Amino acid sequence: MGFFTKTVQYLKEHLGKTRSRIASSLAAILPLGRRIDDSLLDQLEATLIGDDIGVETTEQLIGDLRDAWKAGHIAQTDDIIPFLKEKMKSHWPRQDRQLNIAPSGPTVILVAGINGSGKTTSIAKLAGSLSKNGKSVIVAACDTFRAAAVEQLSIWADRIGVQIVKHKSGADPAAVAFDACQAAVARKADFLIVDTAGRLHTQKHLMEELAKIRNVIVKQIPDAPHEVLLVVDATTGQNAIMQAKIFTESIHVTGIFLAKLDGTARGGIVIAIKDMLNIPVKFVGLGETPDDIAEFDPDGFVEALFA
Repeated sequence: MGFFTKTVQYLKEHLGKTRSRIASSLAAILPLGRRIDDSLLDQLEATLIGDDIGVETTEQLIGDLRDAWKAGHIAQTDDIIPFLKEKMKSHWPRQDRQLNIAPSGPTVILVAGINGSGKTTSIAKLAGSLSKNGKSVIVAACDTFRAAAVEQLSIWADRIGVQIVKHKSGADPAAVAFDACQAAVARKADFLIVDTAGRLHTQKHLMEELAKIRNVIVKQIPDAPHEVLLVVDATTGQNAIMQAKIFTESIHVTGIFLAKLDGTARGGIVIAIKDMLNIPVKFVGLGETPDDIAEFDPDGFVEALFA
């Protein structure tokens, strides 16, 4: 869509921790000019798993690398990084990373995630970027479960200049969703972004509430929600995969917003999530300001990792 485009240089600057971790670990086992052998490939496999690339993804990458080496296509350590970069980039079809847009009427984006994942800030980044690109945006404060959530979203909405639909703290979240849908249609908004209470899979009443919110949206706006984004904290590493798996079993997650990617050395989790769950990472959060959002771009991401 072009709303969230960031340069490779921007990604390099914000992925410093992940890049430093991967670069240092690879440099230790891939000295220039060394001939490839089975021992080196075993070391490389252990290193990539340690960098949160994921076991299944790493096994696939090493398998492809081993096949290429035995076929004589590569021979030295100098060939490994270019080979890995191309393989990693090929994991993401372009189409499944696009933001789903409604053919007519408001595009509804339902946002979920556990408390502390960076959900509210991620919503602000998404809404702010869309607004800066000339789109009219309404946010719905359906996280009435947490006392400060409505106030927090209100502050963000005022700061980035988008409309908000809210009720008092403790109100019925589905009622807020109903009013927000009505407002989005009446005001001919381009986007309606619906916040929901942070929850865990063990909190049955909150999962049921999320289903209720979704049902209200479906009845008010045809084919909505058009996108269900799960905000995941990148600093949790492999736990991010478990969160995504659990939420996907409960709701139809269409994409991941990977928050706090700048604050972790575990950026390789982006690759593991796609391969293990087949859920595309659509957006990444790379800082604290509303502008620190990027549409996930595999080419730029991989180049930044290995720069």
